Amino acid sequence: MSKTPIVEVINFGDELLVGIRENSHLTYLGAQLARFGLPIQRSRVITDEAIEIKRAFLDAWEHSDIVITTGGLGPTADDMTRENIAAALGAELVFEPAIEAQIEARFKALGRPMAAHHRKQCYRFIDGKVLQNERGTAPGLAYQCKSKTLIMLPGPTHELTPMFEKQAIPFLQSLGALSEEEAYLQIRTCGSGESTVEETMQPLVQSHPDLTVAYCVHYGIVDVRLSSRDRRLDMEQIKAIGQEARELLGEDFVCFGDCSLAKVVLHELRALDRSLAIAESCTGGLLCDAFTNLAGASKVFVGGVVCYSNDVKVSKVGVPESIIEQHGAVSAECAIAMASGIAENLCSDYGLSVTGFAGPDGGDEKNPVGTIHLGYHSPVGVWCKTVRYTGGRLDVKARAVHAALDWMRRKLRKYKVEEFLSCGERD
Repeated sequence: MSKTPIVEVINFGDELLVGIRENSHLTYLGAQLARFGLPIQRSRVITDEAIEIKRAFLDAWEHSDIVITTGGLGPTADDMTRENIAAALGAELVFEPAIEAQIEARFKALGRPMAAHHRKQCYRFIDGKVLQNERGTAPGLAYQCKSKTLIMLPGPTHELTPMFEKQAIPFLQSLGALSEEEAYLQIRTCGSGESTVEETMQPLVQSHPDLTVAYCVHYGIVDVRLSSRDRRLDMEQIKAIGQEARELLGEDFVCFGDCSLAKVVLHELRALDRSLAIAESCTGGLLCDAFTNLAGASKVFVGGVVCYSNDVKVSKVGVPESIIEQHGAVSAECAIAMASGIAENLCSDYGLSVTGFAGPDGGDEKNPVGTIHLGYHSPVGVWCKTVRYTGGRLDVKARAVHAALDWMRRKLRKYKVEEFLSCGERD
């Protein structure tokens, strides 16, 4: 394709319009396409009604070069996207026995017969391409007509994601619509706000006039995207500038790419051959969840306790009752006792803890709502860090998790040499 294609995404589904399900597809597809230099220009969310499906699709087909749809490919009565778009295009759908065989094999593996209504998923465009569904029954479809391209994806996120990354992206690259290499370099930072990161980056921006810099903020993390204005810089030059940025950002630099803070901590602990246990109160298991989302976490993460009540802090974590009576459950002293107690009880090298007031209730003059105490136990000492956040309950909890992980990341990198010297080799 000689010019940059115009891309439109249509998300079909009544559940999106009535708020039953969040429309995460647009965010995901936008990020994936932008990664290879193809931004989305238009998007819309449409009901499952046949007339609306046809009307929205025909408008998109007229004004865009690439149309990507999500939803409506399943076996139920309201899954009519395939049929209605084919009718709008005047394109023929044909039954594909290979799709039926794959669906039958999937149900056989589950020990169940394939129901008759699943046969409606076995149709494809006569001149189109089938996108295999490795996690579900409804295949995706790709269709081309003259200079226009249609890609149809299933609604469930766990089905859509691998299909798009493994099949749709290579297909678009084969057409020349997507770049073969990534269009930008992402730098993940944590610990400073967006304005501070932007100020830190200013010398770099001024010295490279062909560089474009964009910022994205989420719960204390600031992602910086470096790209070339009008493609005047190639990726090797952008990566070299990225190394300059890393030096400027110092300890705030987390990684290149989108590696999670938990994954960075996991890698540091594996390099040290050390283990971690977690005790958390106000975050309710989110900190443990950040690690158990990672494959291979069991090599480092031994377990955790959600000690929401004071009794559990005492009986399961080992916090002395005197600590809670004298200083309170939301205190630096309690956070340290939680970190040390969980490390001792679960026989881990490191202990990490969180206690605080996530709101909207609770808090006092000394510890207002949004106050979070973090505890850190290591082979070379114990520490506490206190942070305060504003915002809703869920926002405070999410930021507390990132704060705990970022703090541990910094401590591990700072004390890596000292910990090896102090602890020696493990038996």
